[in-house]
Amino acid sequence: MVLVTSTVPELSGDELRRLYRLLTSVRQLDLAAVAWQRQGIIPGYAPELGQEAAQVGSAFAMDTSRDFIFPTYREMGAALTLGVDMVEYMATHKASWHGGLYDPVTTRLAPIQAVVGGSVLHAVGWAHGQRLAAAPASGRPADEMPADGLPAALTYFGDGASSQGDIHEAMNFAAVLKAPVVFFVQNNGWAISLPTSAQVAGGTVAARAAGYGMKALTVDGNDVTAVVRATREALAHARAGLGPVLIEAMTYRRGPHSTSDDPGRYRTLEDERRDAGADPVALLAEQLLSAGHADQDFLDAAHADAVAAAEVVRLGVQELKPRPGAEMFEFVFAETTQQLTDQASAWRKESEHD
Repeated sequence: MVLVTSTVPELSGDELRRLYRLLTSVRQLDLAAVAWQRQGIIPGYAPELGQEAAQVGSAFAMDTSRDFIFPTYREMGAALTLGVDMVEYMATHKASWHGGLYDPVTTRLAPIQAVVGGSVLHAVGWAHGQRLAAAPASGRPADEMPADGLPAALTYFGDGASSQGDIHEAMNFAAVLKAPVVFFVQNNGWAISLPTSAQVAGGTVAARAAGYGMKALTVDGNDVTAVVRATREALAHARAGLGPVLIEAMTYRRGPHSTSDDPGRYRTLEDERRDAGADPVALLAEQLLSAGHADQDFLDAAHADAVAAAEVVRLGVQELKPRPGAEMFEFVFAETTQQLTDQASAWRKESEHD
């Protein structure tokens, strides 16, 4: 079952220019973050070189007044597109705060999730809650949705994570409950050092959707315009109460899995050049120029602005101070326990924080 995107309007010139600025900003910040790790400014980072269009395009399609995104540890591009403060986002990579210092409710971006597949379970729970909340509001039965549709969740995971049992459980529950959630798979060709062909039977994650009676769509993950239109189509389906949708964005991880990974141990530079496909930033630049929506001056200005913005983030990240150690006891339980209170008291005495 494949959704048809022909009913989704083409993007305007203004939208394409905004997307190019976002793609360029993500590209430059991503390259800078890798350099920061090498320089000791941050201890670790998960690059997304080559995946910018998949992230920017999908987040661009969201309605931030009501929708919610549930990311993994690699969705810096989605965060930037939503307008999240990048210093607050990078606090996790600086090891200043787990999950990011930004406000999830205001930004509509859930905390960064490092557990493989964990964000998908959270997305289904949130989406199901939106469906339950919609019906009692006016006494409507659960299968009659509001005229403007339901709020929707979008959750990211990779081809490697798709082999996790939690992913299958989440998709099954979402399909049975018709939860308004879009499962967005960034198939970048590699589960760390394992190629997709070695861990996804049949070579495609989208094919699995049929087993859950779920709509699915495979899209060119390097083409940001295709990603935007596909995500908009999937969101319309989910908001209408018709159930979840699985999008598989075919892209390529051009760099390492993380800054502690050496991709040269399992693939060559020639492999990367052969398999990477179109560069997302260059592809959109070509589309803008050929359609007359922008000129080289615009492209150059966007690049310069992106480089400058990345430098501002670097300065902010370097100024981040360690969080108060006492916070480790404050966010464990909704209602604290006597044991935790005793531990906090002992810690304060031992660390002279009284």
